[in-house]
Amino acid sequence: MHGRMDARNGPPRGLMMSQTEAPALKLPIDVPMIQQLLPHRYPFLLVDRVVELEPNKRVLAYKNVSANEPFFQGHFPGHPVMPGVLVVEAMAQAGGLLTQLSAIATEGRPSTDKLFYLVKVDGAKFSRMVVPGDRLELEVTLTRTIRNMAVYSGVARVDGEQAACAEILCAEAKA
Repeated sequence: MHGRMDARNGPPRGLMMSQTEAPALKLPIDVPMIQQLLPHRYPFLLVDRVVELEPNKRVLAYKNVSANEPFFQGHFPGHPVMPGVLVVEAMAQAGGLLTQLSAIATEGRPSTDKLFYLVKVDGAKFSRMVVPGDRLELEVTLTRTIRNMAVYSGVARVDGEQAACAEILCAEAKA
């Protein structure tokens, strides 16, 4: 597919940038690189890896859900379930990575002077519990941009089964 990068076949021709522009994007993107692109840190960094990227269109990322997640201590003792709002937050963070990685792919650098804030969630649906040991697959698509805002459509899956979906609106602000 034109314009698509994934960890299995590498970036398409033409997406690699010269050393003078910026280092080339190489998938998968791991936590150290994610931490250069997002302001979130443990325990609130909810994306572990980016495996596919279609710049300005779509990203596929993962969150490995561990029994050691701090939210499991109280949600719920003896029956741990990842809170739905954190699944939505994970999709929003994947959307932020889509924006940042797209800037690298198209402009040669991420947007370091801006932060993106979650301002609205529409149509959130939760259809499967996310529990310790699950790998949460986060597929986020950029559906439109409006001035300094981006609208993303997110779907979270576990083992191919939809766990949650939502439309997410994020606004850009100076850092």
